[in-house]
Amino acid sequence: MSLPRHFSETRSATNRRQFLFRAGQGLGAVALQALLAADARGEGARESESPRWVSPSTPQPPQLRPRAKNVIFLFMEGGPSHLDLFDPKPLLNRLAGQPIPSSFKQVITSMGEFHSPILGSKRQWKRHGSSGLWVSDWLPHTATCSDDLAVIHSCWGDGINHSSGICQMNTSSTLAGRPSLGSWVTYGLGTPNQSLPAFVVMQDAPAQVVNGSRNWGAGFMPAVYQGVRMQIDSEPVPHLGTPPGVTEDQQRSKIDFLGQLNRQFAAQHPEQSELEARIAGYELAFRMQAEAPEAVDVAQESAATQRLYGVDSKDTRAFGRMCLMARRLVERGVRFVQLYHGAGNRWDAHEKIEKNHSELCRSMDQPVAGLLKDLKARGLLDETLVIWGGEFGRTPMSEKGDGRDHNPTGFTMWMAGGGVRGGQTVGSTDDLGLHAEKDRLHVRDLHATILWLLGLDNMALTFKYKGRPERPTLNEGAAFRRLV
Repeated sequence: MSLPRHFSETRSATNRRQFLFRAGQGLGAVALQALLAADARGEGARESESPRWVSPSTPQPPQLRPRAKNVIFLFMEGGPSHLDLFDPKPLLNRLAGQPIPSSFKQVITSMGEFHSPILGSKRQWKRHGSSGLWVSDWLPHTATCSDDLAVIHSCWGDGINHSSGICQMNTSSTLAGRPSLGSWVTYGLGTPNQSLPAFVVMQDAPAQVVNGSRNWGAGFMPAVYQGVRMQIDSEPVPHLGTPPGVTEDQQRSKIDFLGQLNRQFAAQHPEQSELEARIAGYELAFRMQAEAPEAVDVAQESAATQRLYGVDSKDTRAFGRMCLMARRLVERGVRFVQLYHGAGNRWDAHEKIEKNHSELCRSMDQPVAGLLKDLKARGLLDETLVIWGGEFGRTPMSEKGDGRDHNPTGFTMWMAGGGVRGGQTVGSTDDLGLHAEKDRLHVRDLHATILWLLGLDNMALTFKYKGRPERPTLNEGAAFRRLV
């Protein structure tokens, strides 16, 4: 591992890290990989003027009346087409093959595809449920949950490419380095379960999500607030199991000894909150050895429940397992769970959108509907806020003849549960779905709304860094309270 210069020149820090590396083998990625990775990136050396670190395992009182207790964020990486899923535009087909009208070109100048003809949608649309929400034939399972959805048609952001768009949807900023939304929630509320991480991340493919772990990083906060990535294979948390031949008492003794050494060092350097985070990370890893394997073991679920999520089908197995694991985690008190579908930018349909979206919708639709129905049947949907969406939508203009380009100026997301009133639509885009017009909600407004539903005020939740109070939405954004 190559280390920043300031670490290599600090003898005590280097020796301590080397000792933890050798002694910590077998403790699990939660403490070893996540926390040491923060040091390798240089985050451990950042100046922090925040109050003394408080363990996220200690629940914190909300600032406002909460509607939701936890969050499941279903992130469609690459940008799903709102024009082919939730936002029907008849004008799209009437003008198919023609240049976009000049009145729409004046809306935004940052897109360079205005010379491309309009691409019609081949979808069949129907109204569903007593609310009459429009859902396309690509999402037949999600359509059965329409009365639980609040569909927001007027989302918009600043990220024109994937890196900046995904960064903003996770951190409110297009620039890397700020804490993720899940980190802010963990910082503000803590978690009721001291034996599982407060913030868990999963993705449906080995391919890396754009920006990688920065999407769920803690930025300038102590490393303990970052998300913990779990896998969906036979070993969801790598290296968590106790090494062969090591008893629980021996493992406990090892953790106690490491904690003693770290606390001695921490007493001499009280300003280093990252070390306290490291101590808590090792303690969490030890407790997870007992609880985490059971929490993510979907084999304990009935055959009917596994069928509901599509775990029994090849097309839906991967995301079905993730959605089922998410339900099991929030059921056990995990505060924030983020699931990446289409990891590796697979929703990015610059060409062959029919093939691309057909396959991705087929693998996502049933697991998402199964999650909503299962949460509702267990009485968990009222306290669990489920969010669906990507970093942006797609353009009405064609790209490469049969695809759509990125569109951050108007796209659709939906929320369900967590106090949100289902069966409603919020806002609208123009007649071609290019630009958000009514009740426009910027990504920062969406984040403010999520925080508000959890009982947090986006302007009152602060972390002092380099002499200034930092806020989750960069001093902008307002909660859209008409959702409830």
